[in-house]
Amino acid sequence: MELDELREIHDFLITLAKRAGETITSAKPSTGAAGSKKNSVDLVTETDQAVEKAISTSLKEKYPSFSFMGEETYEPGTRLPPSPTFIVDPIDGTTNFVHGYPYVSISLGLAVNLQPVVGVVYNPFTRTLYSAIAGQGAFMNQSERLPLREPEPMHDLGELQVCVEWGSDRSGNDFHVKAHTFRRLAGSKEEGGAMVHSLRSFGSAALNLCGVASGNLDVYWEAGCWAWDVCAGMAILKEAGGIMVDANPGNWDPSLEGRRYLAVRNGEGQKEIVEQFWSHIQGRFEVGV
Repeated sequence: MELDELREIHDFLITLAKRAGETITSAKPSTGAAGSKKNSVDLVTETDQAVEKAISTSLKEKYPSFSFMGEETYEPGTRLPPSPTFIVDPIDGTTNFVHGYPYVSISLGLAVNLQPVVGVVYNPFTRTLYSAIAGQGAFMNQSERLPLREPEPMHDLGELQVCVEWGSDRSGNDFHVKAHTFRRLAGSKEEGGAMVHSLRSFGSAALNLCGVASGNLDVYWEAGCWAWDVCAGMAILKEAGGIMVDANPGNWDPSLEGRRYLAVRNGEGQKEIVEQFWSHIQGRFEVGV
């Protein structure tokens, strides 16, 4: 696709994100009004569904030849096509949304040939906008280039701030891989741990990736999320000089639909940090295999 067309799409996605943000901030969600898709912690609200419908309608009207993949209308087993495809999470951080915690975003991405080429992530509560076009850099609020400060070299995982998420699956192999790895990351070096500066769980994959892109988070490790959780954030991360590899050790080139991700911020020592992190993972994720 030509750069001028990507810029037009980028600007239109920003318009849609801000419009959707008004719907989200004016809603009055509650834990009692939320339904669940898979279990009691995999939540969905009427606002999720209304926002996705409004966004998909606008995108289909303006770009009728493009494909669309959205969280609320996804049919299990559907694969991402190589043709231009909008990948949308209307509310990334629904649990935060229903609890009134303002770490919530609209995540709008465009993938071409299975690669993210445009990303827009907008937190309507803080009015913080992250966006990127492939080859054109990443920005916060369309004016501040990411990362927000000169990246410091990364020498040791123990010096870093790491973001993780529990996810909605609370049993089985992958839950135990997370729980045991969290303990290893936080544990003392005398007992074989990494003793990272902190483990943070914020509840929005898109915003977590933007945090790594901005340099405020050093590492983000997750398994179980979907293409709509990460497409826009991956575009932003890569344009900010960050890298994305597999959450399981050994794969340096994960697919957008792989459902396992390890993001590392811009800065000297990326490869070494990935290898250090992989060495502390306890087991292997089955999701995405």
